[in-house]
Order: sequence, then C-alpha cells, then structure tokens
Amino acid sequence: MLTKAQERILRELQIKKSRKERGLCIIEGAKFVRDAARYVEFEFTPKDTNQFREYVSTSTPQVVAAVARVPEWRIDAVLARDIVVVLDNVQDPGNVGTVLRVALGFGASVIAVESADITGQKVVRASTSAMFKAPWVEMKREEAEDFFAANPRTTYRLEHRKGAVAPNAIQRGPMYIVAGNEGGGISLRIDGTSVRIPHDLALESLNVATAVAIILSRLYKA
Repeated sequence: MLTKAQERILRELQIKKSRKERGLCIIEGAKFVRDAARYVEFEFTPKDTNQFREYVSTSTPQVVAAVARVPEWRIDAVLARDIVVVLDNVQDPGNVGTVLRVALGFGASVIAVESADITGQKVVRASTSAMFKAPWVEMKREEAEDFFAANPRTTYRLEHRKGAVAPNAIQRGPMYIVAGNEGGGISLRIDGTSVRIPHDLALESLNVATAVAIILSRLYKA
C-alpha cells in the first residue's frame, strides 16, 4: 500500500503549480513506466490505493502507474538539434504530446511557448515517453521573443497565407519550425518564411501535430 506521504504527493500532482515545484509528474502504463525507469520515484497499482482512478487520467486506467521526475533539459540540448519545433500557444494536450513524440521520431527538439503544460497527464500520456527522450523546454512569450532574437536561425512558419511556399522549399540546416494555436495561428513576433502544406480544400486545415509530422518526415535523414 502507498504511504500517506505518497498519497499526498499524488494528490498534489493533480495541480500544475505542485508539479512544477516538486519537479514530478504521473505516468501511466507498464511500457511507459519501463521506458522511463531511470526517472521513476515509485510505482502504484489499484491494489496500492483506493484512489487509483482519481490519480490517473484515462477513462480505462492502465494497471500500473508511477510518479516520475520531470527531465530537466538544458537549452543547449534543445539547440543541439538542427530542427527545433516551436509551439506557439498550442493548448490541446494531445497535440503537444504528439509533437513531442514526432520530434523524438525525427530527431527534433521542442520549445513550447505558453502551450499546454508538458507535465500534465494528458500531454505526458500522448507523448508515450517521448518527453523523457526528446529535448524540450517551456517559455513565456516575452522570454521566447528575446530568446529568438538572441539565437537566430532560419525560421519557417506553418501558416496558410499569401506567398507561402511549399514544404519542398525548406532548406536543411539549423532552423525553427513554428506552429501556432489551433484556432488563432502564430502570434509570436518571429519573422520567417511562411510554409503551407497543400491539401484537399474539403479539409479546412491540418491538425497542428499532423502538420509538424509532415514537415519533419520530409526533412528526416535516416
């Protein structure tokens, strides 16, 4: 059974502020727990606590979950990758988690600017352990705009606007790929080349994570 102290930690980790202060998050699923083993503080199952369903986020809970340390990625690790995906106010946890997963698959890193909390359980679950393997950092908008001004790279903005180029116009090399909010687009003040992914007009717009996946897959060199 879990100790009272462990139960208290699990209750606190339901709140973003507590996750940030403790540097901990909850992960779910036996494979995920194995993949993140070096970060795991303690595991728990429905046999260990009567509140198991309250601590996990899935409607059909996994049989095992764990409390894990949140990796402390340095900005140097993020910039060590040629491709840095910049998420601008992307609020859908599934999209943020999937972008982390895609970044892992295609050798990129992620800067999340005022986007869904990466330590939140829905993002963590959608990343399927990628948050422990692909470098990422979170930034406030003001901090991010100063950062990009001080660390310039070729920048491509995923957006449908006049003059946007096709993905095959992207040149390999150190770059930022900026993807905006699901409804409002890009609001960061960061200049770059607009890129539009051609698709059937029956589809109003591509999902953020899908658009990022298409771009990264085109740029990937095995």
